[in-house]
Amino acid sequence: MFVWLTQYLVELHTGFGVLQYLTLRAIFGVLTALGVSLVLGPWLIRTLRQYQIGQSIRSDGPQSHLSKAGTPTMGGALILVSIIVSTLLWADLSNRYIWITLVVTAGFGAIGWVDDYRKVVKRNSRGLPARWKYLWQSVFGLGAALALYWTSGDYIVANTLYVPFFKNIAIVLGGFFVVLTYFVIVGTSNAVNLTDGLDGLAILPTVLIGGALGVLAYVGGNTVYSEYLQIPYVPGAGELIIICGSMVGAGLGFLWFNTYPAQVFMGDVGSLALGAALGVMAVIVRQELVLFIMGGVFVAETVSVILQVASYKLTGRRIFRMAPLHHHFELKGWPEPRIIVRFWIITVILVLVGLATLKIR
Repeated sequence: MFVWLTQYLVELHTGFGVLQYLTLRAIFGVLTALGVSLVLGPWLIRTLRQYQIGQSIRSDGPQSHLSKAGTPTMGGALILVSIIVSTLLWADLSNRYIWITLVVTAGFGAIGWVDDYRKVVKRNSRGLPARWKYLWQSVFGLGAALALYWTSGDYIVANTLYVPFFKNIAIVLGGFFVVLTYFVIVGTSNAVNLTDGLDGLAILPTVLIGGALGVLAYVGGNTVYSEYLQIPYVPGAGELIIICGSMVGAGLGFLWFNTYPAQVFMGDVGSLALGAALGVMAVIVRQELVLFIMGGVFVAETVSVILQVASYKLTGRRIFRMAPLHHHFELKGWPEPRIIVRFWIITVILVLVGLATLKIR
C-alpha cells in the first residue's frame, strides 16, 4: 500500500521517495510484523484461554509433555495476521509473486485452522481427515504450481532446476516443473508441521530460512547481483524479501511467547502455512535444492517418520524410540531446551551452507 501512496507523497516532499527502496521496505516489514505480534500476542493468549482452546497431549508420548496439556494453541493465527498485514502495507501489490505466495500461505493456514478447530474445539482427535487435508493441500499446491508455470516470463529460467555448488549443471524441467513445485510446497508444509513438537523448535528455523530466502530473492531479482553471482535472474522476485522480512518479524514476535516454557503453541494453522510459504518462495527464486539444504532439520524429522513407519510395517520393529526425531532424543533423556537449541544451531550451520552456494560454484 505504501508503494502506491509514495507516488503521491513524493509530490509533497521528495524525502518520501526512500519508501520506494526495497531494502528499507523490508526492514519496515520486519518491524511491522514484529510489532503486530507483540501487541496482539497477549490478547490472543487471553482469548484462547478464555475459550479453553488448549492443546491435548498424547498419553503415549514423552511424560514431560503431560504438564503442557491445556496450553493455548492455534497461535499460528498470530503469525499469519502479522505477515499478511505487514506484506499488504510494504509490498508492491502489483507483483504477482506476492499474491501467489500470500494465497498459498493463507490457503494452507486455513487447512491447518480447520484441523486445529476440529481437534481442540470439537474434541475430535482425528481433526481434519487425512484424505481431505491432502486434497486441499494438493489444490493449493497444484494451483500455485500451475500459476507459476503459466505466468513464467522466461521459460528456460523459470522451468529449470539449478544444482547448487555447480555453475554449469542445470536441468530443464518443462512440464515436470509443475510436479516438482507441487512436492516442494506440500512436502515443506508437512515437514514443518512434523517438526513443530517442542517449544520454539520449528519457529526459529523457519525464521532463519525465511531470512536466507529473502537474501536469495533480493539478489536473484537484481540483474547486477544475479549476473555477478551467476545465479538465475528472476524479474520481480526481489519483492519477496518483503514477505520474508515479515515472516522473520512475525516469527520472532511469536517466539517471544512460544519460547520454553511456551505460553502458546503454533498449531497446524501456523506450521502448515509457514512451510508452504517457504516452499513456494524457494521455487520462485529457483533455489529448491538450497531449501533442502537449509531445511535439513525439517528433512531429518520427516525422514525419521518415514523410516519409522516403513520399518514397523515391514519388520515389526522401530528404528527410533519415537518419531519424529525430536521425540527420540526426549525419550533418551535429553532435556527439552537442549534438543531445541541444538536443532537451532544445526539450522544456523545449514543456512550458512545454503548461503555459501551464492559464491562457491
